[in-house]
Amino acid sequence: MSRGNIAIWFDPATQWYAPSKGKQGRNQIYSDAAIQCCLMIKSLFRLSLRMVTGFVQSLIKLCG
Repeated sequence: MSRGNIAIWFDPATQWYAPSKGKQGRNQIYSDAAIQCCLMIKSLFRLSLRMVTGFVQSLIKLCG
């Protein structure tokens, strides 16, 4: 038994960055799917939003 290991699988087809809409104003950086994923991890592990941001950034960095 491996204690302390977490396996999180991301679908490679998931679009993490939002496509440009061509409208005025600031473009959305992350897609709705990425935001929903972060909010799910936030509620699952009971983390603050700042902690989830760092956690997900490290996961994405590990995935390449």
